[in-house]
Amino acid sequence: MSAIWLARARRVLELEIQALHAVQHRLGDAVIRALELLLACRGRVVVTGVGKSGIVAQKIASTFASTGTPAHFLHAAEAGHGDLGMLARGDVLVAVSNSGENEEVLRLLPYVRRFGIPLIALTGAPDSGLARAADVVVDVSVPTEACPLGLAPTCSTTAAMAVGDALAVALLEERGFTADDFGVLHPAGALGRRLTRVDELMHRGSELPAVAEDAPFAEVVSEISGKRLGMTAVLDAAGRLVGCITDGDLRRALERAGDPRTLRARDVMTRTPRTIAPEALAAQAVAVMERHAITQLLVVPAGGCRPVGVIHLHDLLRAGVV
Repeated sequence: MSAIWLARARRVLELEIQALHAVQHRLGDAVIRALELLLACRGRVVVTGVGKSGIVAQKIASTFASTGTPAHFLHAAEAGHGDLGMLARGDVLVAVSNSGENEEVLRLLPYVRRFGIPLIALTGAPDSGLARAADVVVDVSVPTEACPLGLAPTCSTTAAMAVGDALAVALLEERGFTADDFGVLHPAGALGRRLTRVDELMHRGSELPAVAEDAPFAEVVSEISGKRLGMTAVLDAAGRLVGCITDGDLRRALERAGDPRTLRARDVMTRTPRTIAPEALAAQAVAVMERHAITQLLVVPAGGCRPVGVIHLHDLLRAGVV
């Protein structure tokens, strides 16, 4: 029996893969025109549908919004009960309907035409009422549904959702949307933690431990103890980074020297400290610390020589990056 179940599951995936291939090979000028309308939109992209297509529309709207295209979902069945106010001049409407004959979606058409709102149809029926009314028709029809009864939307919803992803990612790339932009829109959860930047977590200003390279040993100990980060930067007379001293460096110096009071910072410091740029992702800081078995990194702008902060492993743990 288990072999039969596995064969059924694989058959569904194979049919959905075939459906995606069919849609992929059919994509052409319609997608280009759809992207032109979406890029020219001065309002918001409003994505609508009902039933399973409505669920797909919600996901498409969410993907648009999270990748730099302002968007929201309009439930077609609720539009006639006040939610039509979500749609305004300057917007672009993306309607998802496999049949293209859904009554609730078709009811939106007079309003769309009255206010000159461009309409993009993602439909499996390019000769439907929705398609005839649309400015752009993206044909997402599939050879068959994976449901053996041909009733439950399966391949058709996969195809519509994939085309929505294709539009969103094409817009993302055209707009030059970056990982930093993505992080701004995803401040919470695992994505937000992964995209946190070093300069959002680092200690700066008076919290940055630093001593002159000729500072006496006692001053170095005091600075490390007072700032409670287990290290201090060592700077030359111009404020440039020339080294760093960690708790481990202090212990090793005590083992070597007979009288530590004779030591200066330059005698104890590590002359090639590990650094990271402030705009680097916090996850990169974790990787550097793990690679070199250290717990702190001085933060120095790319091409610069003056530290602007320090980040500690504990900061990364508190932020949930580790």
